[in-house]
Amino acid sequence: MPSAVRPPVVFLSHGAPPLADDPTWTRELRAWGAALPRPTDVLVVSAHWESDPATLGASRRPVPLVHDFWGFPSHYYDVRYDAPTAPQLADEVEALLGAAGGPVARDEERGLDHGAYVPLVEMFSEADVPVLQLSLPSLDPSRLFELGRRLAPLRERGTLILGSGFTTHNLRMMNPDPAGAPSSPSTEFDHWAAEAVAAQDVDALLGFEHAAPAASLAHPRTEHWAPLLVVLGAADAGGSLESTSVVDGFWHGLSKRSWEFAA
Repeated sequence: MPSAVRPPVVFLSHGAPPLADDPTWTRELRAWGAALPRPTDVLVVSAHWESDPATLGASRRPVPLVHDFWGFPSHYYDVRYDAPTAPQLADEVEALLGAAGGPVARDEERGLDHGAYVPLVEMFSEADVPVLQLSLPSLDPSRLFELGRRLAPLRERGTLILGSGFTTHNLRMMNPDPAGAPSSPSTEFDHWAAEAVAAQDVDALLGFEHAAPAASLAHPRTEHWAPLLVVLGAADAGGSLESTSVVDGFWHGLSKRSWEFAA
C-alpha cells in the first residue's frame, strides 16, 4: 500500500504510566504527534519486549494491553488504547525479515506493552492508526542495527517505525521529584548522546558501552538503548541520519531526550 508521504523514523523515551500526569511531557508528545505526517500504520519496537526470534504481537484481532508494571495506583491499569491491528503490516514485516534468512514468530495473544501504548496515547490519542509491536530479538548492537535496515522499506508504504526506550535508564538514579535534578552520570550520558546523534556517529552509538561516559551507570542493562539502534538502522538504510532532538530534559532524573530522523 504505497503512501504519498514517507514518514520519518522516531526514537522516543517512553517514561512510565505516570507520564500521563506530566503536563509538559504530554504536551510535547501531543505536539510531536500532530506535526508528524499521518502514517499508514505504526511499527513499535519497545524496550519491554525481548524475544528471540523476532516476534510479532497481535495482528489479527484486538487483545488487551500488557500492564507490565507493578505497584502503581489502580487507575493506571484502567487505561485503554484500542488501536486497530495491522495484519498487512505483519505480513510485510515477516516477508522482509524472512527474506534476510531470519526466522520470525508470531504471538497473537500479546497486546501492546507500556513502552508502546503510554506514548501512543499522547501522540495518536484517537487510537485510529493501526499499531503492530515487534520484539527485540537481541541486545547485540550490530544485530539491532541490521534489523532496522531490514525494516526500512516499510517507510515507503507509510509505516512509522518507532523505537521506544529511554535515553538514560537506571532506576537507582531516579529522583523522587519529577522535576528534581538529575545525577551526573545521567547528564553526562545525555550530553554525549545528543552530540553523537547530531554528528551521525553510528560507530560510537553502536559501541556506546565503551564510547560514552558513565555508560554502565546510565544503562546498567541496555534494553532501553536498544530501540535507538533499530531506529538508526532504519534511518541509515533510508538514506539520512539527519535528526532533530524533539524532546529533551529530564524526568525523575532520567533523560527523556527523543529524536526524529528525517523523512
